[in-house]
Amino acid sequence: MRYTIEIVIEKPITEVAKKMDSIENMKHWQEGLVSTEHISGTPGEFGAKMKLNYDFGNRKMELIETITKRNFPNEFHATFNTKGMQNIQQNYFKSTDNGHTKWVSENEFQPTTFAMSAMLFLMPRAFKKQTKKFMTNFKIFVENGKSAANA
Repeated sequence: MRYTIEIVIEKPITEVAKKMDSIENMKHWQEGLVSTEHISGTPGEFGAKMKLNYDFGNRKMELIETITKRNFPNEFHATFNTKGMQNIQQNYFKSTDNGHTKWVSENEFQPTTFAMSAMLFLMPRAFKKQTKKFMTNFKIFVENGKSAANA
């Protein structure tokens, strides 16, 4: 399954990139993020791997993030692997005419098990909804300094 979500952040691209390029900031916009653990490579750089642990109440999830392209302030791409699913994400940032930042996130989910294939088929909106929520949380964090961790 592939989809694209766009959002405009009412801050300059340099500020957006600085906030995005921070492991410490992730907890402020990725609601449910409990911990991060560096696995390999230079943190934040191409090829780096990091374990992300989430707790969504009734569901815990562990993802392995691998950075596949890092070209701030314009691009940041990564793959996220978890049991039964791979998410390939390409993020593009562009300055708008009024000095804001347009964030375009292209996502592709590739199930690796029958159960996840079924889930993707039956609940495609859940994946899009989660992406949109994280992007909206990031926008609020950058624009207003409000953390989703305190929500």
